Amino acid sequence: MNADQILMEIRETNLSYLMLAQNLIRADREQALFRLGISEDTATLLATLSPAQVMKIASSTTLLCRMRVEDDLVWSLLTNHGKANNDSVTRLHANILMAGRHQEAA
Repeated sequence: MNADQILMEIRETNLSYLMLAQNLIRADREQALFRLGISEDTATLLATLSPAQVMKIASSTTLLCRMRVEDDLVWSLLTNHGKANNDSVTRLHANILMAGRHQEAA
């Protein structure tokens, strides 16, 4: 993959992310805040963007979304490395940890 292809992928990812964010915010604001890891102010801003603004922002070569999971414990739970645990229990544990981090950030 060359540099131009990477930049094109970033732009497409940005557009998909912005469209997803707007849809989530409009459908269920509280759920969107949690799932996207964004503030009320950011949600309000994203929800009010026009299609032209979305396209302009998405055309940036800077990736707008980021990995929210920066905790080794959460990654370990999500990937089940090391132990053969019950998948639903480990994912629930990871979601609880991430929800706590969302509350801390709010």
